[in-house]
Amino acid sequence: MSSLVGHQIQQSDKIKSMIQDLVGEVGKLNAQITGIRAPMDEFKDSGKQKIDLAGQFRGRPLHYPYMGTGAGRGPYVELEDGSVKLDLINGIGIHLMGHSHPRVIAAAVRGSLADILTQGNLQPNNEYRLFTEKIVKLASKKSRMKYAWIATCGTMANENALKLSRQKNSPARFVMGFKDAFAGRSTMMAEVTDNPAYKQGLPEYNEVLRVPFYDKRDPKSGEKALNVMKEHVAKHEGNISVFGFEPMLGEGGYQAAPREFFIPLLDFCKSKNIAIWADEVQTFTRTGEYFAFETLDIGQYIDICTIAKTAQVGATLYTEEYNPKPGLIAGTFSGSTPSLTAGMEMLDMLGEGFLGPQGRINQIHRRFIDGINRLNETSCKGIAQDAGGMGLMIAFTPHDGKKESVNAFLNKLFQNGVIAFPCGKDPVRARFLVPAIIEDADIDIALKAIEKTLLEGV
Repeated sequence: MSSLVGHQIQQSDKIKSMIQDLVGEVGKLNAQITGIRAPMDEFKDSGKQKIDLAGQFRGRPLHYPYMGTGAGRGPYVELEDGSVKLDLINGIGIHLMGHSHPRVIAAAVRGSLADILTQGNLQPNNEYRLFTEKIVKLASKKSRMKYAWIATCGTMANENALKLSRQKNSPARFVMGFKDAFAGRSTMMAEVTDNPAYKQGLPEYNEVLRVPFYDKRDPKSGEKALNVMKEHVAKHEGNISVFGFEPMLGEGGYQAAPREFFIPLLDFCKSKNIAIWADEVQTFTRTGEYFAFETLDIGQYIDICTIAKTAQVGATLYTEEYNPKPGLIAGTFSGSTPSLTAGMEMLDMLGEGFLGPQGRINQIHRRFIDGINRLNETSCKGIAQDAGGMGLMIAFTPHDGKKESVNAFLNKLFQNGVIAFPCGKDPVRARFLVPAIIEDADIDIALKAIEKTLLEGV
């Protein structure tokens, strides 16, 4: 009997050679993308037409006049108007290894040659098994989590996390979360999210209890947060199912907190049998370790953890105690085969010098933060304030931090060739989701563009 056809395809030297040839040809074409470039006259009109059509058919204009051609190199992306931008938002954090990385492309092409492009939870292929095994092994090194369920995005991973906690701790229904939190775009995750602009016209379920986040200006910040949490528990004793938190606020302003802030809150939740859910949709792979709970050394507390974005799919990890009953979490789609193979490849790449206190991620963080701080002390004195974040997640407050002036700054920065995005409120901040493959020279280019844009004023 001949071997399985699927294994023959995977092991075929001819197919492997064809993939390498294809990736090499794409690399040669992308090599023409060498840095920031202004829009080109011959493409301006056609590029604008495509951007306008995208807005027309979705019902509102694009946030930036951005329409990618499908080409890019490293941190640079080519747009339909002929311009090349330094992409420091990366699809709100999806493209961990930047644009057109040859290993990521090769992995995605391998996945696209499978018999199906989209895998399901009912009928998975080997990539589903391999991805699940990989993230469980990574998570279980410094936590008690031993299972994972794949979903299509971070929002669905978070929905599954909430389901797990509520089923285990039924009939408790309340959720505790931080002020200024973000959890996703579904109806329930919009409720967990603390931003009225994201839920205009939606019903209020009044099932989320807010706890103030860490304030580095207030030495009693941790004590105040714990007191508020205790007040919630006293009022709703036995009716709080989970404490869900981002290890660093994302949409809330890229605000980080030390381990000492979290520990009393987590200890208290454990004492009250409240599930602890770490929402790592944005922090996964970006903090200098695979998980922020590793960076903060709080893995022993975590019952449920959610990831997405850089993983290329969503996933919910959980302990034995929170393994759900059959039927609670399912769904037709888990993720595309190319996404699963590309996600696994990037996880492997991270182990090659990117992690740890002296790894490339923390080198990038220090160089970027130091650069912004120098601007705030010299040419841009007082208008590039409070640079901070974790790892590849970096933010600062431009000018006065008001929404109008920060948006004006970001639009000008886009015109000057660097893509960033706002976060937070009072103040609004400029945030960067820096790709792990960025070179020091490209960071310097970004800092020069930031300086130029700040000095242009608002």
